[in-house]
Amino acid sequence: MEPKREDKRKKKRKKQRQAMLAKAIPVVIAIVLIIALVGIFYGETLIESVYYTSEREDLYQYFGLVESDDVAMIMQDAHIDEKAKLVDGNCYFDMATVEKYFTDRFYINKEEGIVLYTTEKDIYKTYIGEEYSSYTVAGAENALTCPAALMIGEELYLSADYVKIFANFTYEYFAEPNRMLLYTEWGTRQYANITKDTKLRYQGGVKSPILKDLPEGEKVFVLEVMEKWSKVITEDALIGYVENKRLEEGEMMTQTPATDAVVLNYQSISREGKINMAFHQVFSQGANSTYDAYMAETKSVNVIAPTWFRVKDEEGTLECIASTEYVTKAHNKGIEVWAVVTDVDYSVNIGAILSSSEKREAMVSTLIAYAQQYDLDGINVDFETVGAEYGDDFIQFLRELSIQTHANNIVLSVDNYAPTASTMYYNRAEQGLVADYVVIMGYDEHWSSSQVAGSVASINFVEQGILNTMEEVPAEKIINAIPFYTRLWKTSGGTVSCETIGMDLAENWVNTSGVELYWDNETCQYYGEIQKDGTLYQIWMEDSESIQVKLSVMEANNIAGVAEWKLDFENPVVWDVIEAYVNS
Repeated sequence: MEPKREDKRKKKRKKQRQAMLAKAIPVVIAIVLIIALVGIFYGETLIESVYYTSEREDLYQYFGLVESDDVAMIMQDAHIDEKAKLVDGNCYFDMATVEKYFTDRFYINKEEGIVLYTTEKDIYKTYIGEEYSSYTVAGAENALTCPAALMIGEELYLSADYVKIFANFTYEYFAEPNRMLLYTEWGTRQYANITKDTKLRYQGGVKSPILKDLPEGEKVFVLEVMEKWSKVITEDALIGYVENKRLEEGEMMTQTPATDAVVLNYQSISREGKINMAFHQVFSQGANSTYDAYMAETKSVNVIAPTWFRVKDEEGTLECIASTEYVTKAHNKGIEVWAVVTDVDYSVNIGAILSSSEKREAMVSTLIAYAQQYDLDGINVDFETVGAEYGDDFIQFLRELSIQTHANNIVLSVDNYAPTASTMYYNRAEQGLVADYVVIMGYDEHWSSSQVAGSVASINFVEQGILNTMEEVPAEKIINAIPFYTRLWKTSGGTVSCETIGMDLAENWVNTSGVELYWDNETCQYYGEIQKDGTLYQIWMEDSESIQVKLSVMEANNIAGVAEWKLDFENPVVWDVIEAYVNS
């Protein structure tokens, strides 16, 4: 009986152990799970503490800030090299930055202490200096919250808020360190949310220095997505990298563009059909009487440009030899008169006039008064002695003249050398905005003082002049001037000289000299040379055939028309090909 009782006790204990085990298993499992979760959490933290650098980037170095008043610029979500300046809590741009990113239409005159911005109707004016916190336009003064223009060292700076009046952009300023977030273009942006406290790093990688702590819930704008990291920009303009596992795609947001800047609305005066503009060089009042003889055999001329106004001195005084009778004759033939103002007197420094606000204003007023007095249809500006240092002054003169010509329905045209690197300061792009017509002087490829003999206007020279001008000026505003003259070149003893002659004189020389001409396909002109008495004579002829080729190029590029320098140098036959071009 004893063994049976023992078996029963064993079975009972076994059942008790099984019951206890059954109760304990869920508890053990729960404990294991808790331990596992805690281990995962602290394990990840441990891994991060061991493998993720805690080094922090120097933000002043990151932004390239050297001076205490430097302001880093982040343009379109990218760092740029330029730095703004912080003055009394306001951001200022140097002029190079203004012109590169915002507008190149400010006119600066440090000697007068002024900054001008000119539209089709008005001139906005402010002064340089901390005491000037306003600007004037149309006779009214407008207050500003800070000085518009300051000299910082030797450099002129404009306040961001003043520039913003004339250029559409948005900006935000952030301190410590100083930085600006700017946009000139706007679109839709993809934001992401930070899902867990993390770090913004200088580069993608766990060993990259930290730029900023990013708390859970902060928004960042995604610039680029990579395998494990994304390049982002924070709302306070820090650009760095965040692990993708810490990012959750957020909403798409559309930026609000700036549209409140001053709007330019130039309305050019244009003429139907092609312009055929004949330059008439007159040196005296009496020379106006040559009008009838010079125009007798012309065909399809619809604009005549007499050289009536000459800059006489550095005060901007104009010599006038205009004629009411001349204008009446032209108008009776249906021909417009665009009188030329020129700076042919090389003893006069045209820059001394153009760089003076007072003298520019006086010259503009005089020109308009003459235009009204003589019932002129247009003014042609032919300033050929402007030095590079006065390029901005020249353009400002044209802007100011344009306001008055357009207000009085007077056509404004401007003569230009064929484009070269050395004449970029004539700023043909701005001319194409403010003037009604831009005239290419499609000649003097080899000028009178050239030490190399050559064509006055080879076809490549003419074509490139047109094509290069079209890169800056609308084709419908371009007039190409052709030469009615050539040059007879003489080379003797290594010295090159020339004689400028019209078409008839050139033909007479060919006939009397015995030179043989042949068609030069490179220049598209008849060329001839002859050696006499130790002198080499060379000539590239301008005639109806060479002119025809030039006109064909002009027709192919659909420009506004043709001009001719000058009346009385042509052979009458040339008018036939010009007429055909004008009426095509």
